[in-house]
Amino acid sequence: MTEKTALITGASRGLGAALAEALAPTHHIIAVARTTGALEELDDRIQAKGHSATLAPMDITTEAAMAQLCRGIHDRWGKLDLWCHTAVHAAPLTPASHLDMKDWQKSIEVNVTAMGRLIPFIAPLLGTEGQAVFFDDPRAGQKFFASYGATKAAQIALARSWQAETESTGPRVHVLEPAQMPSGTRARFFPGQEAELLARPRDEAAKVVAALNLG
Repeated sequence: MTEKTALITGASRGLGAALAEALAPTHHIIAVARTTGALEELDDRIQAKGHSATLAPMDITTEAAMAQLCRGIHDRWGKLDLWCHTAVHAAPLTPASHLDMKDWQKSIEVNVTAMGRLIPFIAPLLGTEGQAVFFDDPRAGQKFFASYGATKAAQIALARSWQAETESTGPRVHVLEPAQMPSGTRARFFPGQEAELLARPRDEAAKVVAALNLG
């Protein structure tokens, strides 16, 4: 099979969904998210434009599910051409001195530990020719962003290590910083902010596709 494949983790909404739709004309989309209904809506939009997707309603923190998914990708397609990781947990804003341990542990599990599992699973599928894309949102050290800022920074540090290690061998690893968008994550941090003042996910997705020559 010569069809290009793109795995989108965190594909149900926001930038992940926009990337899935932007890439669908040139890639078969493997869409991963916990929300089945949102994935089905994404699939409807992709199919309406004559393209195809495989839906994987899974939790990226469940090791067995991710292992099964990657084995399924290997058995069906033999490889991946692209991995875009947009999944993130946005814990409520809180002073560092008032961290809620449940929120802290979930932030670590989703934003850091899952990455530590996924990279070893997905790297062999990408091989030397594939590409991986991660998205930074630098909040480390900002007041009240303790859980999100620390764990997002750790996630990107891991991505940058992988990027440095594969610079001469592949896969190509990219760390991008998109403009602020009216996502659920941002709404949790800045409730009431006017969406009209923010970038549209589909525009940011188009920029990613153009910048990395993925079209």
